[in-house]
Amino acid sequence: MSAAPHIPARDAAAEILALTLWGEAADRPVRAIEALAALVMNRVRAGVPHWGQGVAGVCRAPFQFPCWNRNHPRHAALREIPPGDAALAICRRIAARALAGGLPDPTGGATHFHDAAALPGWALGRPAAAEIGGLCFYRAEDLT
Repeated sequence: MSAAPHIPARDAAAEILALTLWGEAADRPVRAIEALAALVMNRVRAGVPHWGQGVAGVCRAPFQFPCWNRNHPRHAALREIPPGDAALAICRRIAARALAGGLPDPTGGATHFHDAAALPGWALGRPAAAEIGGLCFYRAEDLT
C-alpha cells in the first residue's frame, strides 16, 4: 500500500477556496465570484479567531460559508462536481489569483455577505459596502 501523495498546503488552500467559491457562487457572474474570493482574503488578513485561520480555515469555519454545512443543498454536490466543470475551472483561476495577491477587492474590505434575495437579521439597517451579482457585502466596522 502506498502513501497518499503529499499536497502542498498552498495547493490545498487553493482547492478549498475554489470549492467554496463554486459552492457559494458558481451560478453567479464572474465579478461576484471574484468579490467572494476577496471577502475570504479579507477575513484571512483580519485574523478573527472564529473566522478560522488561513484560507482553508476561513473557508471551512463552522457556519461561515453555508456550502460546507452538512445540511446545505450544495454540500453533497461539492464531492460530485463532474470533471471538466466550467464553473469550477473559473473558480480555480479566481482562487489562484486571490492567493497570488492579484485580485482587486471590489467589496471595499467586506468580511460579511448574504444573498440579495434574503435579509438576515445581522444586516438589518446596516449599509452594504457593495452589491455584486446578487450578493450583498458588508464591512465588519459597519456592523457594530
